[in-house]
Amino acid sequence: MDFSGKTVLVTGGTGSFGRRFARLTLERQSPQKLIVFSRDELKQSEMMEDFAGDPRIRFFLGDVRDQQRLRRALDGVDYVVHAAALKQVPTGEYNPIELIRTNIMGAAHLIDAAIDKGVSKVVALSTDKAANPINLYGATKLCSDKLFVAGNSYAGAHPTRFCVVRYGNVVGSRGSVIPFFRKMSKTGTVPITDPRMTRFWITLDHGVELVWKAFEVMHGGETFVPKIPSMNVVDLAEVVAPGCRHQTVGVRPGEKLHEVMVPADEARNTVETEDMYVILPAFKAWDGDDSWAAYPKVPDGFCYSSDSNPWKLGREELAHMVERS
Repeated sequence: MDFSGKTVLVTGGTGSFGRRFARLTLERQSPQKLIVFSRDELKQSEMMEDFAGDPRIRFFLGDVRDQQRLRRALDGVDYVVHAAALKQVPTGEYNPIELIRTNIMGAAHLIDAAIDKGVSKVVALSTDKAANPINLYGATKLCSDKLFVAGNSYAGAHPTRFCVVRYGNVVGSRGSVIPFFRKMSKTGTVPITDPRMTRFWITLDHGVELVWKAFEVMHGGETFVPKIPSMNVVDLAEVVAPGCRHQTVGVRPGEKLHEVMVPADEARNTVETEDMYVILPAFKAWDGDDSWAAYPKVPDGFCYSSDSNPWKLGREELAHMVERS
């Protein structure tokens, strides 16, 4: 994607993804301006120091719950990356209305504001937990995904287009299990939820590149799912905390043994490219483009799950990814 001369805004821009997106976009692209929109003044202050000297970056204090503030922030913006979310699973189970206000209503506010302000394209970040969700976080992100897909119809005659990018656990992000394993390694014992547990694994850099590609190839309404490797939690524990005893503590409430990114029920609307799966909208009334018809559909009953994923990371590959994170 070429951002030359364009203005890009990132909601939740002080988070792990937002910071890496800002860094790589300013290094490898040529945006006229990159706006970090977030609600945490301390994180913004720290990020200002990290990016000191680059006149292209701006910081806008605000919350996606506040639609009027979003409208002000989107003046003159060409592209938006929506990364703002509350995503701690246990916290969401105990404070459900707060996740609804941010993850669902925040998405609705952004859709309205983007259309009204003439934003060209919006890419919203999703999660594997939005596929067949069993916890509130996943349920709110599924609802958010549906809102962004429907936003293309809601735009009417306006040119704004929306799509979704869905991927798995991010190496080195805040909330990653890696720092926890490193901390527990000092005790000699590492808690393991279940030795059979698997997860999809992606780096922050790959996540940023996927968003760039989504901007480039989207027509509106797609859910882009990258082909990425899976890993076993025991292998990760051995890499991060070698020689430690493993204590099986059981799967926590709201947690799955394996994650899914393309459920079988969505296979009928999914096509496959060389490096990703594209879940197409079930209803599409905003344009007559049928470019995705050139790509093969996945077989009926296809399911992209972390346990059946043919691309599995060995311990050596895991160690390399962890070292680079």
